[in-house]
Amino acid sequence: MIFLTAMLPVSELRGAIPLGFALGVPWQKIAFLSLLGNLLPVPFVLIFLRPVSQRLRRFPLWRKFFEWLFERTKKRSKMVEKFEFWGMVIFVGIPLPMTGAWTGAVAGSLLGMRFGKAILAIFLGIILAGTIVFSLVLSGKIIISL
Repeated sequence: MIFLTAMLPVSELRGAIPLGFALGVPWQKIAFLSLLGNLLPVPFVLIFLRPVSQRLRRFPLWRKFFEWLFERTKKRSKMVEKFEFWGMVIFVGIPLPMTGAWTGAVAGSLLGMRFGKAILAIFLGIILAGTIVFSLVLSGKIIISL
């Protein structure tokens, strides 16, 4: 459940880490499963988003979906566009709504970031986000136990 929750574009590891603690899973296993689950879809998005979207845009419903997705991503990814690598790390790493590995991968694809550079930046961002979420969950657990 932790791995699958981390793979989902809405919850990512921001949802997987609290879920793992709620299930009583050891923190090391939570960290491994949420990191791996969150990172797994990224290469596929980076590689296949453009060719798949170009083919599917021939159909009106898909054209509207991709126009919406790309426009929304462009609005949110100004930091990535301006600061490139480190902008991507921060964009993915700050656990706010509509940021994260999935949106970062879409932004990387749209902005034409090199594959290796995008993967590394997203990976570092996932580690940053995981550290922040772990800290928040653990500080909440400490406060609750007091």
